[in-house]
Amino acid sequence: MAKEKRFIKTYSQSAWSGNTEIWVDSETGVNYIYHSSGYSGGLTPLIDREGKPVITTVNKNS
Repeated sequence: MAKEKRFIKTYSQSAWSGNTEIWVDSETGVNYIYHSSGYSGGLTPLIDREGKPVITTVNKNS
């Protein structure tokens, strides 16, 4: 049986300044933003204007 991936890439954008992606944790629904440029990169939770993490409802049946 194949194991499901925990993180799902939901957005990707490439530009001269680097690559930006949004990943969703399929267990918690928390969204993370990842940005890379050259040899460096960073990952952080995506937060709303109130400082709370953005959470996506995850449908485990699909």
